[in-house]
Amino acid sequence: MMGIQRWCRRLAMLAGLVAIPALAETVGWPEKAELKFGFIKLTDMAPLAVAYEKGYFEEEGLFVTLEAQANWKVLLDRVIDGQLDGAHMLAGQPLGATIGYGTQAHIITAFSMDLNGNGITVSNDVWQAMKASLPEQDGKPLHPIKADALKPVVEAYRKEGKTFRMGMVFPVSTHNYELRYWLAAGGLNPGFYAPHKGDTSGQLQADVLLSVTPPPQMPATLEAGTIHGYCVGEPWNQQAVFKGIGVPVITDYEIWKNNPEKVFGVSKAWADKYPNTHIRVVKALIRAAKWLDENDNANRAEAVKILARPNYVGADEEVIANSMTGTFEYEKGDIRPVPDFNVFFRHNATYPYYSDAIWYLTQMRRWGQISESKPDSWYLQTAQKVYRPDVYAAAAKALIDEGKMSAADFPDFENEDGFKPPQSEFIDGITYDGRHPNTYLNQFPIGLKDGDRL
Repeated sequence: MMGIQRWCRRLAMLAGLVAIPALAETVGWPEKAELKFGFIKLTDMAPLAVAYEKGYFEEEGLFVTLEAQANWKVLLDRVIDGQLDGAHMLAGQPLGATIGYGTQAHIITAFSMDLNGNGITVSNDVWQAMKASLPEQDGKPLHPIKADALKPVVEAYRKEGKTFRMGMVFPVSTHNYELRYWLAAGGLNPGFYAPHKGDTSGQLQADVLLSVTPPPQMPATLEAGTIHGYCVGEPWNQQAVFKGIGVPVITDYEIWKNNPEKVFGVSKAWADKYPNTHIRVVKALIRAAKWLDENDNANRAEAVKILARPNYVGADEEVIANSMTGTFEYEKGDIRPVPDFNVFFRHNATYPYYSDAIWYLTQMRRWGQISESKPDSWYLQTAQKVYRPDVYAAAAKALIDEGKMSAADFPDFENEDGFKPPQSEFIDGITYDGRHPNTYLNQFPIGLKDGDRL
């Protein structure tokens, strides 16, 4: 019903029967007003849905259609060929495309959509085998659960001549890198890529074989026994709990506290052609992100109802709410508070930090997607090609000038250099400093280091 009402309002505006919202003079009129954005059915597409449903796009003079996509590759291809004006993307997608891993295209982002939001789930049988060796606290497994507990299970499979398989959503996804990070921190090699040899399987020397499965298909693939576990965003970990087919063992918040997750991506050619439109899109998304987090997540119950609609995520409200409203259910009945499992605006979540981009590039290098060593300068230069804090700042300053937001909502743009302070809240305790990517890479016992090549 809401979609029909909004469409009628759009037609009325175009016919001159309803006034088009007055646009602030700080940003020029949108060069293109009719837009189509793509997304995958995950709860972290929420800023797009909220910007649409709350009228933030319309207030910028933008008439947006949101369209679910079959998978991440289709979504990226449709942005590249112009069928989509922009999309909810994996943070690694603009970077991977720009450096030519997979599809070659210059994709940029000026908006980070969220922090955290993923989990790693294993089958019931695997969980029972892991659980036997886990320490307990108050009668429940002590968290965070490290991959050390999975290692004997994988070794037992190997002795029986079986292959241990896990799913992730895309080769340059956060899920791939988080799953690899967790496994390697527990002494399990998740495998290497060797594109210079024509091998993009990511399974060279692997103790655990990782493969791609689209997010909504994860629970069914696990239930069928094709994979023994997976890393995915919500609501597909909680879906496994509700169906009784698997147990989430760890969230990405526990692997890397407040890690960047999705971004809003557009082609550079599109951004160059429609600069005012781009800024206005980012303005609407910033407002949506703030709405999602404001007043201690007071709007999350309404957001859950929006996301549950079939045209957005299409999962039961109860399943979405299980992680969206400040808790996370691990083993059935083991519900624990995780207030920052989904962050959309707090902690400057929407700002496109260069250091976030560089972390993704280090993981591409660590696992061989980038075959050759690169100097530290290359990492920064690549981040600057893809991440566009200048566009973000223009949008934020316009919102401040219009009185819709305050300067305190944002980083100090005059002094911001794009780098977060060194971060140590990883599951293995290794410190990440985006200014020194090669020093960071050289700390890992498992993974390619400076000078290595398969």
